[in-house]
Amino acid sequence: MANLFQTLVTGAGFWNPLAWLLGIVVALIIAYLLWTRGEEGWKKGTPQTEPFLSGNKEPGKDEVHIRAGNLYWGYLEALKGYYDRIVPLHTGDLTDYLLWYLSVMVVILVLVVIYA
Repeated sequence: MANLFQTLVTGAGFWNPLAWLLGIVVALIIAYLLWTRGEEGWKKGTPQTEPFLSGNKEPGKDEVHIRAGNLYWGYLEALKGYYDRIVPLHTGDLTDYLLWYLSVMVVILVLVVIYA
């Protein structure tokens, strides 16, 4: 039976399970010490959990939401001819996407075999 705690030396470094275990234990101790120094008065569901926006009330989601159609308007308008042909092909069915993927792969492989 192989020694489970033996150091494995490779061309790129070494692997020693005891060194990793020691590192994990030290990291857990540091994390625990940081956690114990945390604020005990924090309560979930109170105003303490709301984001601080310089004293301003947080706006509703519908007031700050930017729709992708508005954000990418110039991009979509520039490629309108392309999208008019491609969008109807997207059915949302995974088997259709796999069929397209395999079809393109077959065409690429045929081109590679012909021109190689």
